[in-house]
Amino acid sequence: MSGTAAPTIDHTLDASGLSCPLPILKTRKTIQAMQAGEVLKVISTDIGSQKDIEAFCRQTGHALLGSESEAGSFIFTIRKH
Repeated sequence: MSGTAAPTIDHTLDASGLSCPLPILKTRKTIQAMQAGEVLKVISTDIGSQKDIEAFCRQTGHALLGSESEAGSFIFTIRKH
């Protein structure tokens, strides 16, 4: 058993079915409306979102806490800086 608990999700963005660049644009808009330290869960079916979300977090300083794929969806957990 590890000592790290999963972060509390404050907001969820379901971008399933949206094609590039909509998932990253909606992610950016959602994060802009959040408070520092809040956590966003993003669900996307666009394969390009894997690289886009990682690059977005690197460029903006937000923390990518997790990235996984599950049944054709990609799930990202991001903490706003």
